[in-house]
Amino acid sequence: MRFAPAIFLSVLFAAVCASPQSWRQRVTVTQAQQPHWINPLATTTGRLEQGFRFDVQHQHTGTGGVNNLGSGKGFKLIPAPRIELQLNLPPYLSHENPTVKDGWSDVSFNLKYRFLARPEKKGNLIFTGFMGGSAPTGQYKNGSTAASLIPTLAAGKGWGWFDVQSTLAGNLPVENVKTIGRAIVWNTAFQGHVLKRLWPEVEVNSTSWAGGAHDGKKQAFLTPGIVIGRFPMDKRVAFAFGGGFQVAATRYHASNHNTLLTFRVRF
Repeated sequence: MRFAPAIFLSVLFAAVCASPQSWRQRVTVTQAQQPHWINPLATTTGRLEQGFRFDVQHQHTGTGGVNNLGSGKGFKLIPAPRIELQLNLPPYLSHENPTVKDGWSDVSFNLKYRFLARPEKKGNLIFTGFMGGSAPTGQYKNGSTAASLIPTLAAGKGWGWFDVQSTLAGNLPVENVKTIGRAIVWNTAFQGHVLKRLWPEVEVNSTSWAGGAHDGKKQAFLTPGIVIGRFPMDKRVAFAFGGGFQVAATRYHASNHNTLLTFRVRF
């Protein structure tokens, strides 16, 4: 897992060299074949994207607040038709509890393959598979103790100004399973599109654990929010921003009343 960045860059270089099209032409054609929804706040879209994203979260926990700078987002590239590669920067965790050390969390990456896509006038839907992973690079217990694989399925369907995007993922540690446990993460975003650049939404974000310290527990949040954009800077470059508020909907929850902010540049 520690060689993930080098592998990512090698695959990217090979894909670029092998393609007869220019990079921008390939990206434009690939994205024209899918719906043009905007990415939700927490639910990972099945759409293929190219750009950079930086998120900030403030989480209220039982031992004090935590500021998550970066939130495990980063660079997204489309090196070939139907494929997206993500290399996410490690988030930095800043704790309000003075007894807990601040530090970097884990590096993660993701590979998407789009199985099916139809733009708005031809069905307005998408179905995509991911294979993600993380490496235990965190400092001072700010990350996991083991690498993980994260297989995911994503689907979405739109009806005019409204769409639903959903993902089902498994967080599967490759070691220390009895201590860490496995998690099933199910996120669904109900998203609208009004006044050209406004994308209001409500998300349901849930996690269930099997094994480990959280064995048998379930956690769910309701996340109302909005994303504003895309504001064009040239033919391909555009930016968007947004925010939301997470409220725990289950008795068990590791945090509550969390604030989410997102900043994005598409290129």
